[in-house]
Amino acid sequence: MDGSGPLGMGGTLGRSPAPEDVIRVTPDDGSKAVRPGDRLQVRVPGGRLEKVTVVKSQDAQETPVPGRISEDGLTWRPDEDQLALAARYTVDAVALDSHGRRSARHTTFTTYVPDQRFIAYVSPENRATVGTGMIVSLSFSQEITDRAAVQRAVRVSARPPVEIRPHWFGKGRLDFRPERYWKPGTEVTVDLDLRDVEGARGIYGLQDKTFSFTVGRSQTSLVDVAQHTMDVRRDGHLLATVPITAGAPKHPTYNGKMVVMDMLEVTRMNSQTVGLGAEYDIPDVPHAMKLTDSGTFLHGNYWAPDAPGQVNVSHGCVGLMDVKGGSSDTPAGWFFDRSLVGDVIEVVNSKDKTVAPDNGLGGWNMGWKAWKAGSAVK
Repeated sequence: MDGSGPLGMGGTLGRSPAPEDVIRVTPDDGSKAVRPGDRLQVRVPGGRLEKVTVVKSQDAQETPVPGRISEDGLTWRPDEDQLALAARYTVDAVALDSHGRRSARHTTFTTYVPDQRFIAYVSPENRATVGTGMIVSLSFSQEITDRAAVQRAVRVSARPPVEIRPHWFGKGRLDFRPERYWKPGTEVTVDLDLRDVEGARGIYGLQDKTFSFTVGRSQTSLVDVAQHTMDVRRDGHLLATVPITAGAPKHPTYNGKMVVMDMLEVTRMNSQTVGLGAEYDIPDVPHAMKLTDSGTFLHGNYWAPDAPGQVNVSHGCVGLMDVKGGSSDTPAGWFFDRSLVGDVIEVVNSKDKTVAPDNGLGGWNMGWKAWKAGSAVK
């Protein structure tokens, strides 16, 4: 005879078995710092489980944990194997033994609270309306070493549907885009299921959020450095040709496709922030549109009024005619008022190199095959 007793459930003849002998819960009651990969299971050595209720308490919210009892009635397992971090689990189970006697058991355990977390900073902003060149960009607060695990926890989808692929830039940034610019009117959704994902050893994600944005009208602009002009096209039709000034010979403007990342009515520009010493410090640059992380802007220029359309005098930015304080009646103000974050501005015929794909939202300068090769999930 085995040690389970004549009832087959750990009891002694004539006496009801203890609940912990009838219903066995893993992790043990009162366990602390349970790891997310540890197994949650309820089982009986005989008889059958009648009902199992598991509740997860996390961030002051209680959530039922879905699961199912096996066909033979001996075990219950959750639908999801992974336990949440920094959570308290409550297990309530009822079972019938082979003699029809009912037992109930209540247990609790808590999971591991990590010392380090990571989050993703997402661009564009939630509910934004953006240009057709917008690239979804996630910058992480910690270096990611398990890029595949993190990538699997991020989903970018669109209506109408279009193929969207990810590309990693190093261990701290993950971008998504389609093969070609978005179609106007596309609705894009970004689902982050990063909570409790181990992005690096001992560093777990914190977010479980959904973002969305809408693609507005199509507007692209072509800056010809040699001709000192910018052609602005709306929905494929030429809207205007605007005179510009670009980078002087010592500080040429990048070639290539750049995406508007931010729009500022006025900003200060100081040459020391881009490694150019004390060459300039302009406290009130109007109509500034950020194009790269390295400091390229398209902006209003009131201090060199004769340059646009004639000569390239900037330190790498693209300048449009403006007045001090800015005005909607100037070329810079006119363009600013008709632009969106996510619009594409392409520069040609400059003496400089093509902007790097990870400098700002420069991913459109990478071919589709190379872009797809940047996925961590093969």
